[in-house]
Amino acid sequence: MNIAVEDLTVTLAGRDVLCGVDLLAAEGEIAGLVGPNGSGKSTLLRTVYRHLRPSAGRVLLAGRDVRSMTPVEAARRIAALPQERGSDFEFTVREIVAMGRAPYQRAFAGEDATDREVVAAALDQVGLAGHEGRAFAALSGGERQRVLLARAFAQQPEVLVLDEPTNHLDVRHQVELLALLRARRRTTLISLHDLNAAASLCDRLHVLHDGRLIASGPPREVLTPELLAEVFGVRATVLEHPLTGDPLIAFDHRAAVTRQDQARV
Repeated sequence: MNIAVEDLTVTLAGRDVLCGVDLLAAEGEIAGLVGPNGSGKSTLLRTVYRHLRPSAGRVLLAGRDVRSMTPVEAARRIAALPQERGSDFEFTVREIVAMGRAPYQRAFAGEDATDREVVAAALDQVGLAGHEGRAFAALSGGERQRVLLARAFAQQPEVLVLDEPTNHLDVRHQVELLALLRARRRTTLISLHDLNAAASLCDRLHVLHDGRLIASGPPREVLTPELLAEVFGVRATVLEHPLTGDPLIAFDHRAAVTRQDQARV
């Protein structure tokens, strides 16, 4: 099942945060959103999972406008991991993950065997089997992140929408999370600050800058030194990763790109 964004404009507080954006996450594809802070990545994702209403344009799930779906239908199809995540939930790890089963349960009905199996599998996938009884509020930031990802997995969606899911994760858990997303091969729209992670994980990249889409395509075609200078204001070269063959961006941490440099790009 694919996600298509068509001519999307989102206006907040009288300002167009996104303007005329078109992009695609094809069925089974991991499509990444990259761009500087304030470029509109989170706004776009919030519009995809219906937290925000577009001023113009639309978001289509397999050709159907997501705004036409009921909340339950949308929740069965799209699971989101937003950046704004509460840290003081008075729930256990298992209770948080079990919330992902709500779209499948009748009102006032309890869990059934399927719910229990799905929750257990989701916890195991993120490496938290055996931690069901821990208080969510007592977890580290990385542990909370994995619990909320397990909740998204327990929702069994057709599409995952993930906003900076590697935030607060140490290197090992970042690598494990990216490997897990690759293995699941579910249609995924994901924003990432780490460009090397995006180059390794994503089949397709969409580059946002000042609310507009300025480039789309395979990471190897999109992540050029010229684009990195123009959009991110950094000097960099793009190499081949010696272990994986993926594009590997080597940044010049000693100097930023000046306006004069950008004018020459």
